[in-house]
Amino acid sequence: MKYARYAAAVFVILFVCSFAALGQEVKQETKPGAPAPEAKPEVKQEAAQPTAQPEAKPVAKDSGKEKRIVATVGADGVQKVEIIGGEYYFDPNYIVVKVNVPVELNVKKAPGYVPHNIAVKAPEAGIDFKTDMDAKKPDLIKFTPTKIGRYPMYCDKQLLWFKSHRERGMEGTIEVVP
Repeated sequence: MKYARYAAAVFVILFVCSFAALGQEVKQETKPGAPAPEAKPEVKQEAAQPTAQPEAKPVAKDSGKEKRIVATVGADGVQKVEIIGGEYYFDPNYIVVKVNVPVELNVKKAPGYVPHNIAVKAPEAGIDFKTDMDAKKPDLIKFTPTKIGRYPMYCDKQLLWFKSHRERGMEGTIEVVP
């Protein structure tokens, strides 16, 4: 009974600390091609030639646009695509591949604290994988799609009772075409 009070006190402290940590600011992951959130336009005092600024790439659900890529078959007969997964997005988030041609997805996580994975569950089409994404070591996923169609690609990570990463917009599509 003596230790039950200590255990209850520790539980309450941990519970309160976990909610306090949720309210703190955490360094956000940056999306490829997106401007820094604190970026402010520079005001130049001297006359200078105007320079063209590159446009930010639309990425994932945050911008409401899809980033589509059509895989081309390399000299080795394999379709290769690089995917970066970050704070609730995939870049690209819509991948078009040819049926019955081998595919290699090189997946990597953008820098940040939140863990992510990538999964496609379509065994009837020869696409069935789930792997954790790592910022330091890219993972190579190989498959050969055998059926034409569209197949959802997503991150199924979830913290306790909060929305899953998929529900927060970390999803995309692999489309298999003839």
